[in-house]
Amino acid sequence: MSELTLTAVFTPDEDGWTMAQLAEWPAVVTCGRTVDEARDMLIDAAREMLASYRDEGRQPPIGTGHVEALTIDTAA
Repeated sequence: MSELTLTAVFTPDEDGWTMAQLAEWPAVVTCGRTVDEARDMLIDAAREMLASYRDEGRQPPIGTGHVEALTIDTAA
Protein backbone atom coordinates (compact mmCIF):
# COMPACT_ATOMS: atom_id res chain seq x y z
CA MET A 1 0.00 0.00 0.00
CA SER A 2 1.73 3.16 -1.15
CA GLU A 3 -1.13 5.63 -0.82
CA LEU A 4 -4.22 5.74 1.34
CA THR A 5 -6.92 8.42 1.43
CA LEU A 6 -8.80 8.75 4.71
CA THR A 7 -11.16 11.32 6.25
CA ALA A 8 -9.69 13.67 8.85
CA VAL A 9 -12.09 15.18 11.39
CA PHE A 10 -10.89 18.38 13.10
CA THR A 11 -12.64 19.53 16.27
CA PRO A 12 -11.66 22.62 18.29
CA ASP A 13 -11.44 22.09 22.03
CA GLU A 14 -12.22 24.51 24.84
CA ASP A 15 -8.54 25.44 25.26
CA GLY A 16 -8.16 26.61 21.65
CA TRP A 17 -6.38 23.48 20.41
CA THR A 18 -7.62 21.32 17.54
CA MET A 19 -8.28 17.60 17.98
CA ALA A 20 -7.72 15.53 14.83
CA GLN A 21 -9.03 12.01 14.28
CA LEU A 22 -9.45 9.66 11.35
CA ALA A 23 -13.11 8.85 10.67
CA GLU A 24 -12.24 5.43 9.21
CA TRP A 25 -9.77 4.61 12.00
CA PRO A 26 -10.88 6.34 15.23
CA ALA A 27 -7.95 4.97 17.23
CA VAL A 28 -5.71 7.41 15.33
CA VAL A 29 -6.26 10.64 17.20
CA THR A 30 -4.02 13.58 18.15
CA CYS A 31 -4.17 17.34 18.60
CA GLY A 32 -2.31 20.48 17.65
CA ARG A 33 -2.37 24.23 18.26
CA THR A 34 -3.71 24.83 14.73
CA VAL A 35 -5.49 22.78 12.08
CA ASP A 36 -2.26 22.64 10.08
CA GLU A 37 -0.30 21.35 13.07
CA ALA A 38 -3.06 18.87 13.94
CA ARG A 39 -3.07 17.62 10.32
CA ASP A 40 0.69 17.07 10.38
CA MET A 41 0.43 15.28 13.72
CA LEU A 42 -2.43 13.11 12.41
CA ILE A 43 -0.45 12.06 9.34
CA ASP A 44 2.49 11.17 11.57
CA ALA A 45 0.25 9.23 13.97
CA ALA A 46 -1.33 7.30 11.07
CA ARG A 47 2.09 6.42 9.67
CA GLU A 48 3.25 5.20 13.08
CA MET A 49 0.10 3.10 13.56
CA LEU A 50 0.49 1.58 10.06
CA ALA A 51 4.13 0.75 10.80
CA SER A 52 3.16 -0.86 14.11
CA TYR A 53 0.55 -3.05 12.45
CA ARG A 54 2.98 -3.95 9.65
CA ASP A 55 5.67 -4.88 12.20
CA GLU A 56 3.17 -7.18 13.94
CA GLY A 57 2.09 -8.74 10.64
CA ARG A 58 -1.50 -7.52 11.06
CA GLN A 59 -3.87 -5.61 8.81
CA PRO A 60 -4.97 -2.25 10.24
CA PRO A 61 -8.71 -2.07 11.05
CA ILE A 62 -9.38 0.80 8.66
CA GLY A 63 -13.00 1.32 7.69
CA THR A 64 -14.23 -1.80 9.46
CA GLY A 65 -16.63 0.00 11.78
CA HIS A 66 -20.36 0.53 11.44
CA VAL A 67 -21.44 4.02 10.32
CA GLU A 68 -24.97 5.38 10.43
CA ALA A 69 -26.75 8.71 10.67
CA LEU A 70 -28.50 9.41 13.97
CA THR A 71 -31.38 11.81 14.53
CA ILE A 72 -31.38 13.21 18.05
CA ASP A 73 -34.34 15.04 19.59
CA THR A 74 -32.67 18.08 21.15
CA ALA A 75 -35.85 19.09 22.98
CA ALA A 76 -35.70 16.02 25.22
